[in-house]
Amino acid sequence: MKSRCSFRFFTAFLVLLALFVSSVAWADIKLPAPRMDNKVTLFDALKRRSSAPGGDFPTAPLSDEDLSDVLWATVGLNRGQKGWTVPMSEGLPPYVDLYAALENGVFLYDWKDNILREVSKNDIRAKIGAQRFVASAPCILILVGNAEALSHFKDEAVRKEFAHVAVGAMTQDTYLAAAALGLGTRYIHSMKLDEIESALRLPKEDFTVCLMMLGK
Repeated sequence: MKSRCSFRFFTAFLVLLALFVSSVAWADIKLPAPRMDNKVTLFDALKRRSSAPGGDFPTAPLSDEDLSDVLWATVGLNRGQKGWTVPMSEGLPPYVDLYAALENGVFLYDWKDNILREVSKNDIRAKIGAQRFVASAPCILILVGNAEALSHFKDEAVRKEFAHVAVGAMTQDTYLAAAALGLGTRYIHSMKLDEIESALRLPKEDFTVCLMMLGK
């Protein structure tokens, strides 16, 4: 009888352990390939490019297809294994990391494989913008200068300068992709940096440059 009870206890323990492991396991999102058949021309997108009003920001969530298109446009591979949709100094890999804060967690965009790598299961959207309307966005992109990737530049001021130049190109690509897809977007510079650094568990030397709200 004692051995049977021990077996049942051990079995129950294994079930609980499996449930715990599955609850904390990372849930990466494999995105569909970005679509290349959009009929909107570059000049159409430039004509439509605008910041959606914060007080009336679109709140419908993006599809995986829309999200893939926007992330690829922002900093995706567009030629071979060393060519991106934005210029990077001296042919270096992208030194600005692109995170997506969604209802189901925070993800880092892996431009090599077009995958969202989960870094947190928490919904941080209401915590990271200084203005309350930022929380209404179904998706918030977080652009972060990666100090290790920028270590090629020895001077800190130069590192930040190159990161900001890259962010300028990235955010414009976000705007144009959103215009072509009929999405709303908005550049946000007023941020709660401590909340972002804590939620993303950023290395001390990394620095957040801006947010981009996205909605449909």
